[in-house]
Amino acid sequence: MNIKKIISIVSVVVISILLVYGLYFVQKVFSPNTKFSENEVYVYVPTDANYEQVKQLLLPYVEDMDRFETVASKRGYTENVIPGRFLLTKGMNSYELVKSLRLNSAVKLAFNNQERIENLAGRVGSQIEADSISLLQAFKDSTFLKENGFNEETVLALLIPNTYEIYWNTSAVKFRDKMLKEYRSFWTEERIAQAQKQGLTPIQATTLASIVHKESVKKDERPRIAGVYLNRLRLEMPLQADPTVIYALKKKSNDFNQVIKRVFYKDLVMPHPYNTYMNIGLPPGPIAMPDITALEAVLNPEKNDFIYFCASVDRFGYHEFATTLEEHNVNAKKYSDWINSQGVQR
Repeated sequence: MNIKKIISIVSVVVISILLVYGLYFVQKVFSPNTKFSENEVYVYVPTDANYEQVKQLLLPYVEDMDRFETVASKRGYTENVIPGRFLLTKGMNSYELVKSLRLNSAVKLAFNNQERIENLAGRVGSQIEADSISLLQAFKDSTFLKENGFNEETVLALLIPNTYEIYWNTSAVKFRDKMLKEYRSFWTEERIAQAQKQGLTPIQATTLASIVHKESVKKDERPRIAGVYLNRLRLEMPLQADPTVIYALKKKSNDFNQVIKRVFYKDLVMPHPYNTYMNIGLPPGPIAMPDITALEAVLNPEKNDFIYFCASVDRFGYHEFATTLEEHNVNAKKYSDWINSQGVQR
């Protein structure tokens, strides 16, 4: 057998081996390697997780872990685990799985109408990796509050209700700092000027907006209610806002889960910093997180002469407004008679 023939045979054998290996490798890399029935699932990789922990997270979703590991090793993933929230889709191959584990996807985080920073921490903590305790510590950090003009009573004004895109593994401090950035973006020079026109700072405007928000779910009525409260502030009258009394009752009992539908005279005369029947001016801080429409109502209030208002019995959800106490007493009695007829006790 001559040399050329031997070389030819060896070449055929080598090529055959390479083809077999190539087919084997292609199968490992490009054949489907998932076992979940849903169209898509999310895998959450904690901060500081290692490759072994990732494998445990993937066990319910990956059909052949050996195939996945071969690709993960070749692609350098075993030494470069990334924390975050990762989307896996049905039928992904091992190459696609590794690629997807490098694409941290954002969470659409939403919050609104929280009454305390504690509630906000719980709400956010259920949507990102940072837990409610670390979030609460971040927002109550005395240095942060002092440097940015807040205190524990006013810090809720920092939060602008909206839906935000944020990475799941965002830390508590980074989330807080992002909210500060959003706060500064919202309070433009124009909005600050609008607040000043009403004799308010941004925090005071937010505090008043929280009362307006609680007073009415009817967004078209909020500018009128804001106008009434601003009239009272200018006249140095007590705001006499029932929502602040309800907040005071909840704060006093430390029970923010209770539902209070009615306040009584004994509640109105209860000494408390948040009781605007007993104190002139705004309460120490927001009684809830007002939405944008309530904030805009305070910044762009209806100009009116109304001083009083109470819930309407003819237009559910709306209020009856009055310029004199006599007119108001008629409206108030009508509402009181109606609520008594409904048997509402608290």
